[in-house]
Amino acid sequence: MKAIEQSVVQEYINQFANKDVYIHLETTNGAYASHFDEKAYNVGAFIRNAHVKYQHGKIVSTGGSYRVGLKLDLGWVYAEGVSDFEIDDLGRLLMAGHDREGRLMVALEISEKPFTHEAEEDED
Repeated sequence: MKAIEQSVVQEYINQFANKDVYIHLETTNGAYASHFDEKAYNVGAFIRNAHVKYQHGKIVSTGGSYRVGLKLDLGWVYAEGVSDFEIDDLGRLLMAGHDREGRLMVALEISEKPFTHEAEEDED
């Protein structure tokens, strides 16, 4: 992954708009939060292969990282804290934010095909 280039990522977000796509959205402070502070509250959210069609999407700077919002017919999907992105060899837009030690804190991924295990992808 490389650091987000806002205009480049916006173009990719635009390319997926008004199409049936699959979303992977994950947030976590991970089990490692309680390793450093036993009173820390471990939180996370995970959704994989949510089938959506968004009207438009927007990436905005939040000062050091970015927020990505996707406007659905009946609401929004958004992720805050993303800082890195890539388009993988399957054409999926992968965005993530990591803590200072490089651990995943948030991921938002968009694909025209369902997300599967890598072993299954190799068989396609």
